[in-house]
Amino acid sequence: MRIRSFLLGALCTLGLGAMMVSCGDNDNEWDDGDSKVELPDSRVYILNEGSIDSNNAGIAFYDPQNGDFIDDIFYRQNESRLGDTGQSMIRYNGSIYVSVYGSNYIAKLNAACVQEKRTLFSSDPDLRGGVRYIAAEDGYIYASFYGGIVAKIDAATLEVKAKLNGLGANLEGVVICDDNLYVANSYEIVFNPATNKNDYVYKKEVKVIDLKTFSLKETLTVAQNPNKLVEEDDNVFLISWDYFDESYVLQFIEPKNNNKVSKLGYATDMAAGDDVIYLVDSRTDWSTRISTNTFSYYDIKAGKLVGSSFLKDAPAELINKSISMMSVNPENGDIYIGTTLFADGNGTMYRFRKDGTFVEKFDCGGQNPKAAVFFN
Repeated sequence: MRIRSFLLGALCTLGLGAMMVSCGDNDNEWDDGDSKVELPDSRVYILNEGSIDSNNAGIAFYDPQNGDFIDDIFYRQNESRLGDTGQSMIRYNGSIYVSVYGSNYIAKLNAACVQEKRTLFSSDPDLRGGVRYIAAEDGYIYASFYGGIVAKIDAATLEVKAKLNGLGANLEGVVICDDNLYVANSYEIVFNPATNKNDYVYKKEVKVIDLKTFSLKETLTVAQNPNKLVEEDDNVFLISWDYFDESYVLQFIEPKNNNKVSKLGYATDMAAGDDVIYLVDSRTDWSTRISTNTFSYYDIKAGKLVGSSFLKDAPAELINKSISMMSVNPENGDIYIGTTLFADGNGTMYRFRKDGTFVEKFDCGGQNPKAAVFFN
């Protein structure tokens, strides 16, 4: 793969403030205003979480057409670091939104990764627990927070418009389906006077919030320690980090069937694309940090879990890597699988075609790849 850094200060070929046509989702156009770097039309942005308390989160840029790469385009464009613990990143209405847990803020970036808005939550007593995951619909960003709160935030101004309290303890993943926000109520930390230590108390709840009224609609019972949620074809899929089961628990929530919850099997990560939920079950020996990965997928149209791998010619080492993220380009179905060395070095990204054909691998430019967004 050819890797080169773009020259700083290069003039954007469409001019500052120019608009580009986007065909990757419902966004009709995007803005490259104030970019210091000349960028191609096809772009992948990778959120690197970094390590806790290290202030080393970042966003990398990758050109899927020719392999050009910038290890921290956020720093290049904004001359400042992203902060402590990058948590979630989405694309919405031609912009990028990123939540940074340790620094406790949400930023709005344009399509060139230039920061336009930032809202800090540290001074809000309700939101001091830290922002976690974000989703967007109808002009609003919905963010989960530790402390059991979901905030409704204006997507244009990043002003907090409303807060829904009392949803639990530490909230994690969020996803929107049929005008409802599904929120994982994961765990709380409770002091145990008998041991003089804190205990983790794992919850078994997914909260369903009616976005039309921004009120709690119902509470679903799921496997304990619910964490990651994705939506595909008006269905919701959940992974619970149940440390007492043989692996993390994959579940299927059916909004059109009174939110019926069914256990499908085991998976540690997942990504959705074109009627398919791509799955990996990564089981790690923590004494050696060596993982054994099993890839599979859920065929939504057929309604069945397929045990065979969706990858055709994956590099052999991927079977034993610690996988920290998977994401699918919604335009062409390319699959991106990120692996981590934790705090010991940069992560690696493996790219595959929709049919599972291996394309290439490359250094992520930072520690612990967490999420990716796509412009095509």
